[in-house]
Amino acid sequence: MLKLVTFRYPFHYNVGMPKDTHDRQIFTVSELNRTVRQLLESTLPLLWVEGEISNFARPSSGHWYLTLKDQNAQVRCAMFKNSNMRVNFKPGNGISVLVRCRVGLYEGRGDYQLIIEHMEEAGFGALQRQFDQLKAKLANEGLFDQTHKQAIPRSINHVGVVTSSTGAAFKDILSVLERRFPSIKVTLFPTAVQGDQAASQIVAAIANANDRCDVLIVGRGGGSLEDLWPFNEESVARAIFHSKIPVVSAVGHEIDFTIADFVADLRAPTPSAAAELVSLDGDELMAQFAGLETLLANSISRRLKSLGQKTVDLRNRLQHPGRKLQEQAQHLDHLDIRLRRSIQGMVQVYRHQTILSRDRLLRQHPRDALARQKQHVQSAVLQLSKVVNQQLKEKVSHTEQTLHLLDAVSPLKILGRGFSVIRDANNQVIKSITSVSKGENLRARLTDGELHIEVTKTTATDVSRNS
Repeated sequence: MLKLVTFRYPFHYNVGMPKDTHDRQIFTVSELNRTVRQLLESTLPLLWVEGEISNFARPSSGHWYLTLKDQNAQVRCAMFKNSNMRVNFKPGNGISVLVRCRVGLYEGRGDYQLIIEHMEEAGFGALQRQFDQLKAKLANEGLFDQTHKQAIPRSINHVGVVTSSTGAAFKDILSVLERRFPSIKVTLFPTAVQGDQAASQIVAAIANANDRCDVLIVGRGGGSLEDLWPFNEESVARAIFHSKIPVVSAVGHEIDFTIADFVADLRAPTPSAAAELVSLDGDELMAQFAGLETLLANSISRRLKSLGQKTVDLRNRLQHPGRKLQEQAQHLDHLDIRLRRSIQGMVQVYRHQTILSRDRLLRQHPRDALARQKQHVQSAVLQLSKVVNQQLKEKVSHTEQTLHLLDAVSPLKILGRGFSVIRDANNQVIKSITSVSKGENLRARLTDGELHIEVTKTTATDVSRNS
């Protein structure tokens, strides 16, 4: 509904007829519209207005022009480019919005209008858009992938429930668990399930339950999208995703879907259905126990019959203890005789091997081997000394010859005879006058230093005459 603010003008005009025509204040249309515009802009503060968009236009200038309307009225609006660049959704006809604006007047037509400075979605549309955006974001991050889902344990001893302590959801869960499996332990982690504080309480309860339970039911009864919104918060979704124990989401009715349903390891249409999913059927379990009891009794009966038959067979095969002892004594005597003979034979063999080993050791006494090795080492040392002395003499002679040869061809010795080496600024050796030019600076290397010279003149030499 379009909401406007009533106000009182800070001044008034005397609308009575003037007594003298000279007292009349006559406006042109432009002056009137300008005065009204200034009056509106200076009198009215910033307003918040809610309404539905129609006649939406987006010209090439980048400005937006639209009409806000409700069931009974409408008003023209303008939102300039520098303001609409900050809008985080795509407006269009039929979308309900909440705007912060100033009241103004378009002087060219004399129409009053709203100059919008801020725009946001209103009501259910905004929540639905937030829901869709968060769902797409978490899906892209992989939080809904089946690969991350934990399997619900077959046998559960302790169930944690994160919900309101006063709501019907927890009572429904208790009723189902008591009917199906009364021995299961249930712990309530009470939280608010709607309002600003609900999301943070749900996150804390999930973290607390992770160290104490086998599986966790997170949910509440039905309600509007606003009532269920805590289960659409990103913090709650990430807490469910990072839970170390399986989480069953049971939010609202079967037709209600929240972000928690997509992240949870299992979604239940109602809290009661969640209780059935995490618990065994007691009657069915007792029937299974009865069947197992029958199978066990039959198995024990067959086993007893089999063991009784084996006992009869063993009793028939059992001999008198005295006779068994005689047979064992005779067997031991035979073993004793064989052992004695074996020991005597082993002793003879080891004695013979010892004598042979002693004779071999005497023939290979280390004294003779050491004498031979000593003589061999002395001979090798003498030969090595001769070879080293001969090599040393040859190396000394070769070194002396090489030094004489190097001295003969030494460039310094050539420079000492009056020659020099001339280089240019790039340290290149000058071999011809064609590589230098007049005024160039050169360096001449002599036997005791360098000369820095400047070329003043070049004269070519007749090569053929010199040859």
